[in-house]
Amino acid sequence: MHSLDYRTAFDLAPIGLVLSRNRLMVDCNRQVLEMFGATREDFVGRSFELLYPTSDEYERTGQRIAASLNASGWYADERIMKRLNGELFWCHVSGRALDPADPHASGIWSFEDLSSRRKLGVELTPREREIAALLIEGLTSKLIGKRLGVSPRTVDVYRARLMKKHQAATTPELVQKLLRAET
Repeated sequence: MHSLDYRTAFDLAPIGLVLSRNRLMVDCNRQVLEMFGATREDFVGRSFELLYPTSDEYERTGQRIAASLNASGWYADERIMKRLNGELFWCHVSGRALDPADPHASGIWSFEDLSSRRKLGVELTPREREIAALLIEGLTSKLIGKRLGVSPRTVDVYRARLMKKHQAATTPELVQKLLRAET
């Protein structure tokens, strides 16, 4: 039987947890290790970049996170992450900066594996993955463009590609297909 203390609660939490400093993982719990197929040695002292499909996605997501953390002190989204074996999967990520004035200095992050409810059905480019995640949030082309630093027309081009890949006739149908677990 475990004693009830903060360390035990952290280690046995039913959601993946990571403590960070300057975008490096300084501590993590068992659930996040299982989710990413890792050991503590794989994570502790390593960059979060390890968990992203590409370096560009890591950089762009970091910029979006910093802007949100500066404004509110917390951040949440659903995005495609990468297990250590290279498998990509949908993940809900939320976090809080311990000092909103310095958003990446230190924080706590939670990770929830969504792969049992949402499978990747088709190959997507890094930009398609980002736009798909923002469409799921309900953002318009204009808002997505602003968040990603691209024109709304560029967003529309990627949305059209996503619609073709997912055989969707409308944006709401595309979002439904992105949200639905595909086999």
